[in-house]
Amino acid sequence: MKSSLLILILIFLFSNRIPTKDPVLVYGTHYVNNQPVSIEMHAGKISKIAPLVTSEELPRYFVAPGLIDIQINGFVGVDFSGPDLTVADVRKATKALWKEGVTSYFPTVITQEFSRMKENLSVLAEAKKDPEIGGSILGFHLEGPYISPKKGFRGAHLEKYIREPDWEEFLELQEAAQQNIKLITLAPELEGALPFIEQCITSGLIVALGHHDGGVTDIERAVMAGASMATHLGNGCANEINRHHNPLWPQLSEDLIKISIIADGHHLTKEEVRSFYKVKGSANTLLVSDALDLAGLPPGAYIRGERKLVLTSEVVQFPGENVLAGAASPLRKCIEVMMEFTGCSLAEAIKMASTNQAKMFSYEDLGGLIPGKRADLILFTQDGNKIEIQKTFVKGKEVYSRADDV
Repeated sequence: MKSSLLILILIFLFSNRIPTKDPVLVYGTHYVNNQPVSIEMHAGKISKIAPLVTSEELPRYFVAPGLIDIQINGFVGVDFSGPDLTVADVRKATKALWKEGVTSYFPTVITQEFSRMKENLSVLAEAKKDPEIGGSILGFHLEGPYISPKKGFRGAHLEKYIREPDWEEFLELQEAAQQNIKLITLAPELEGALPFIEQCITSGLIVALGHHDGGVTDIERAVMAGASMATHLGNGCANEINRHHNPLWPQLSEDLIKISIIADGHHLTKEEVRSFYKVKGSANTLLVSDALDLAGLPPGAYIRGERKLVLTSEVVQFPGENVLAGAASPLRKCIEVMMEFTGCSLAEAIKMASTNQAKMFSYEDLGGLIPGKRADLILFTQDGNKIEIQKTFVKGKEVYSRADDV
């Protein structure tokens, strides 16, 4: 009895000599109301938000919920659809995304050879279990292979791997992904697309329309079947289309469709971004990066997925078919461009890069600065429309500090 009591006393004394990092306090200017606040984080959650009553200057940094990118193909040389993908690769990409303020994302697998898609989805499923990065991987986005085979509409997806929707085939992919495919982009005009959409909805997936040449009727039927989003509207489209009858107008006019857009300043013109924003508003617009693995690498020519791509400082081009192959900028850039092009507020831009994504995919603990939500935060400076990430927190843990990079 005496020895047990002694052990308990020693444990108590020792534990109280170890400094704790929980709860964690951060200070910043609230991104919505520009008021200085302190935010307390405990056990991975936001436990308290309080106004700072001080006569001193405002905190140096703004504070906002972490960014959520639901369409990203890779980063810093890591291709989620490429050969020989490993968990270590996914870890590398995730840590690089933390530096850009992305606290959670959907690794996106595009049209490829079926065996490659299965293998990579399996690797991503294992990465999602990784205790270091798994909290940042919400699920997966499958972009293809059930898209339009037409030139222009298929974008940089290789035609030979494109096919009609096949539910049994998709179940194989979902099994490899360990049920983590949460979003699928497809073409509504394909044979079998409508029953496929219905099965996806029954299984709890979000269905987006993209890389398609669907007409008014195709889109209306797809929405009736449960489709609720348009993937990177204005892209994944032929360079020349009929001015009246094309896939853009029906998706813009359909109230039940939310749109994702690549507002990097290059995929869409200023006028397109402004028009889309005026029609859909901040509540129905989701910003996505659509970044490729080439993002973060030096400009030049690269071979990726049997294609020769050209990386500039702005975009990734596919000269073989005179189309863009993807973006070279992180989601942070889209926030900057959205504010510049539309005049929207910082709060609205963050909403389109975080809050809307969390709401659409029912991640109720993400996308806001509210006690009880997961403590995924970013601290950043703002100079005009340009923002620079200073610190990133995932589940209350600091995963990036710019001071460490300097």
